[in-house]
Amino acid sequence: MGRVKDRDFWQSARYNNVTFTNYYNRLAEIGFSRFKWSGLPETVDERFLEMALFGDGAAVFFKDEVLGFLALRVILNGRYNVYQVPINRRAYAANGYQVELDENNSVIIYNNFMHTPSVLDVESFAARLYNIDRTIDVNVNAQKTPILLQCSDSQRLTLKNLYMQYEGNMPFVFATKDLDLESIKAINTGAPYVADKLFFLKSQIWNEALTYLGIPNISINKKERLISDEVQKNQGGTVASRYSPLVMRQNAADEINRMFGLEISVDFRTDETETNGIDAEEGEDYV
Repeated sequence: MGRVKDRDFWQSARYNNVTFTNYYNRLAEIGFSRFKWSGLPETVDERFLEMALFGDGAAVFFKDEVLGFLALRVILNGRYNVYQVPINRRAYAANGYQVELDENNSVIIYNNFMHTPSVLDVESFAARLYNIDRTIDVNVNAQKTPILLQCSDSQRLTLKNLYMQYEGNMPFVFATKDLDLESIKAINTGAPYVADKLFFLKSQIWNEALTYLGIPNISINKKERLISDEVQKNQGGTVASRYSPLVMRQNAADEINRMFGLEISVDFRTDETETNGIDAEEGEDYV
């Protein structure tokens, strides 16, 4: 029994980790790809730049005499100017590359006005989503086994084999005539079905995460179809969530252009859904 319990525990823990990782990866992918950079030098990796901003809250743009223009992770060493922007900064890479920089030969790109990463918020959303998802699994499973069986030790294996037939969705469950039905007691655990309510809650949290990332979503509950004006008004929080990260990237791009004579620009990725409005019905949640 001990080995079985250990196996069940580790299997459950694995599903927990897989579910959390799934939601984290999905939200992180959205976070990485929100912004479209134009005019970046070929030596600058847009993906790596956004990953650094997402995970660290800042990156540094500069020109290496050999490698050309780079945008790398940065260690901010202090000595602030009057606006509390670090004067000294050190660019570094996973291969051991490091270079000391300052405000005269590099530009710090911040993730947002708070100069904080997005990873902690995405981890929080992923944890909440995974918790609800696994609770839904437990609740759904409880509908299949809403009873507790009490029996003697001598009949435990027999009942376990019968349950395996039941769980395997066999149309008939066969028992031997030696089975002592009088000594078996079934206790109804009365597990209520709440998976539908939990799924709706999960959809709301997913939409909240999309709003945080600036991605359009339907976060209201309405039976009739939504008209474009209603959708546009509902997207106010979504659009506002873009301002801080977008403005900081645009400010950095302007400063880079002045310092190095480049023509870099950045904007938020949009699609036809945002331009034409969203026509959706109640229940159209995408999680």
